[in-house]
This record gives sequence, C-alpha cells and structure tokens, in this order.
Amino acid sequence: MNIFEKAFCRIFQAGMRVGMKILNFREPAIIHGLDKLPDAVVKEGLTSVLIVTDDVLHNKLKMIDGLKQGLEEKGIKYCIFDKTVPNPTITNIEDAYAMYKENGCEGIIAFGGGSPMDCAKGVGCRVARPNKTIPELKGTLKVLKKLPVIFAIPTTSGTGSEATVAAVVSNPETHEKYPINDPVLIPKYAVLDPTLTLGLPKHITSTTGMDALTHAVEAYIGKSNTYKTREWSIKATKLIFENLKAVYDDGSDLKKRKNMQWASFFAGEAFTRAYVGYVHSIAHTLGGTYGIPHGLANAVILPHLLDYYGESIYVPLSELANAVGIKGATPEVKAKAFIQAVKDMNAYMDIPTQIKGIKEEDIPVMVSRSLKEANPLYPVPKFMGKEEMTAMYREIAAPADAE
Repeated sequence: MNIFEKAFCRIFQAGMRVGMKILNFREPAIIHGLDKLPDAVVKEGLTSVLIVTDDVLHNKLKMIDGLKQGLEEKGIKYCIFDKTVPNPTITNIEDAYAMYKENGCEGIIAFGGGSPMDCAKGVGCRVARPNKTIPELKGTLKVLKKLPVIFAIPTTSGTGSEATVAAVVSNPETHEKYPINDPVLIPKYAVLDPTLTLGLPKHITSTTGMDALTHAVEAYIGKSNTYKTREWSIKATKLIFENLKAVYDDGSDLKKRKNMQWASFFAGEAFTRAYVGYVHSIAHTLGGTYGIPHGLANAVILPHLLDYYGESIYVPLSELANAVGIKGATPEVKAKAFIQAVKDMNAYMDIPTQIKGIKEEDIPVMVSRSLKEANPLYPVPKFMGKEEMTAMYREIAAPADAE
C-alpha cells in the first residue's frame, strides 16, 4: 500500500471511531440458564417465535427439547428452522425468513454456534429491510432499522456472536463470505448456560476457544481500542489461557466451561467495538472458498499474522503477556513469548500450523476479497497490500503432498 492509501484507511477508521460514539452499541442482557428464557419471551410480549438452529442440535442431540417444553408451558408458539449449515448461506437465511413470515413470528431465538446465530441475524435483517436482499446489506451500516427481538443461545465458546454487530454470510454461487455489520444486529438477550457446552467434541472446544482468543487479540492490537475494549480483551485472554487447555483435556468441568463462555462473550464485546483484522478477512475468504471452519482457520492464521506484524505490536502484546503471567525483560521479548505461547497452545490441542487444500490458482481472488473486506475498515496495526497478502496465503498453505 502506498502512503495515500494508508492515510485514507486511517482517516476512514478515525471517522468510524467518532461514529461509534453516536451509534447505539448496547450490551445484551444476560440470561443465566436456558430455563429462564421462556419468561423473558413472555416479558417481551411475544406470542410466536422462530427458533434457528441446525439438524444435529435439533434432531440428533435433542438439545432443544427443554426449550420447546418451556415455551409450550408458557403458551408461546414456535416454529423451527433446523437447516442451517456451517458458514450459513443466503439460501439458509431466505428459507428461514419465509418460515418466519408464514408463521407470523414476532421474535427470533438463535440456538447453536456462530452459524445459527449468523443465520438468525440475517433473518432479522430481512424482517427489518424486506425490500433489500442480503447481498445489498453487505458491509457496514446498511440495515439501520430495528430488528425483531433476538435471543442468542451459544452452544460453543468462541464466536461471541451473542454480543456482536456482525452476521457473516456465504454466497454459494460466488463462494464469497462476508459480514453484515450494524449495531442493530446485537442480540437483545444472550443466554449463557455452560451445560449446553458439556458435550462439545475436543476439536470444537479447541478451535472455538482459539476463535475467541483471536477476537480478543485482534481487538487489543488494533488502532480503535477504548478503555473498555482493552478491559474486555484482557479478561477474555486471561480466561482462555487459564481454562482452554484444561477444558480441552476434561470437557466435563462445568466451572471451566462457564469460564470459557464468559471468555467468548467478553471477546465478542471487545471486537464488536474495536474490530478485528487480517486474520478474520483471510478466514472468512477461506470459509467461503473451501468451507473451512471459521475457528480452525483463525487458530491456524493467528500466529502467522502476529509474526508478520512484528514490532508494530510488541507493546500491546507485551501487555497481554503481562496479563497472563508471561515474563520478559523487554516488550519485544514478552511479545515474542506470547506468540510462542499461542503456537504452543495450538500444538497442545493438535491444531495444524497450515491449512490443507489451498490452491495456487485461487489465491488471487482470495487476496482481492480479503483486502476488500479489511481495507479501509479494519484498524490493523500494520497494513497489507496485494503482495503481502499473497505471501501470507502461501505461508499458511500446506504443501500439496502434506500428510
């Protein structure tokens, strides 16, 4: 990037920081326990809701049975959209939106990981903007109208979607994955119930946990922090360092599962105000192109990007290192030790250092999409242009003959 492009990005980001002080960045009300959700639905005066989830949670694991019973006992009608796929598509959103309208729904319950929550937010966007398509809402501040009440129930500890302004959508025709960003997408309620995460497989525990760490770190090292976002990022980082490997080893530890839920929530609060960076713009593109799970992509990419940023992040990373008890004589030493700790955490949980299946011929388009998402919006500590982004894709790509 040349000096003029960099200047434009920083001016744009400064404008966004001013704008965020005007916009309504509310915090979701916390509901402690799934059993208390029906009372909140009644309190909102809703008589019919759409539950957005996936087939595994609904039909195989039967995790929604308790919620259905609670709603029935309160006389609340519901319909269930359980066709959400990983990296939810425009088709998912349109099908769920049709169900919402056909059943006269008045609110939305998102039950699951980031995908059902993104899908539910997409439905809310269509309710608020019925004359706009999802592609027309792509980007920042394209909704700006009140959504129906959304209750977000995370069943993983990583995406933080229960606290964020973002809905990430995949276009199956173009293989593009992109966010819709607007404060109106912040759910009104977040239901935190660690019992819902007790059955998470180890690989989901690890990658969603590293997803939360990526949110916290990218928010902290960026240029749009506030006192509050730094506080949330530090809280999340400490909780992840203290609990993730332990809960990976013993997934039945309810206290540590609860701590990881809070880590995910705090990280979501941080990055929805301070934004993310190139880790996410690359991960979104890999998800749209190859269907790579978002948490896995973030976990693999994070240490590579931290190495790339170099001295531009030594001071903030050293502050995170202080928070988690990493020692060192200088900010550089502590920052590098923090990056090594991230790499060690990935290795401990069998997360690879590179991503399989990246094709050289796909890289130019992915580079273009990643840069278009990130610049000028994301307040990254060090800019990337086409050349640097291309080199990063090649760095994270596993050799074709890798086992």
